[in-house]
Amino acid sequence: MRLGAGTAVPCPYNLGTGGNIPDKWQREVRGVDVDSATRCVHWRSAVDIVAIKMACCGVYWACKDCHEELAGHAIAVWGRGEWDARAVLCGACGLEMTIREYMKSEARCPGCGAGFNPGCSKHYRFYFEE
Repeated sequence: MRLGAGTAVPCPYNLGTGGNIPDKWQREVRGVDVDSATRCVHWRSAVDIVAIKMACCGVYWACKDCHEELAGHAIAVWGRGEWDARAVLCGACGLEMTIREYMKSEARCPGCGAGFNPGCSKHYRFYFEE
């Protein structure tokens, strides 16, 4: 999807992605060619299933590159004092994690056990204060 269009990801109650899920349980993830598991044109492996709510705009984005390409403003990182904010989304089950929970997750969703890309920890500086 282009120009900031989003894709709904599964609800946090593991009801799947079917048409009977209430809209309030679905989260929009913006980016370039985003799929239902939050993967984008920049990151498409089986474990690239995390979206991050940007501190600057409060919107979930598939990755920083999508944000830079489409948002029209600079990324702001989440300060250490904000790490209890629910700002990380599992693309497999829709669980919203706090930043702290995500950083301690050892590259697995604490809700459904899906694996995350362990290399994402090398990119924390783009999203979270060091």
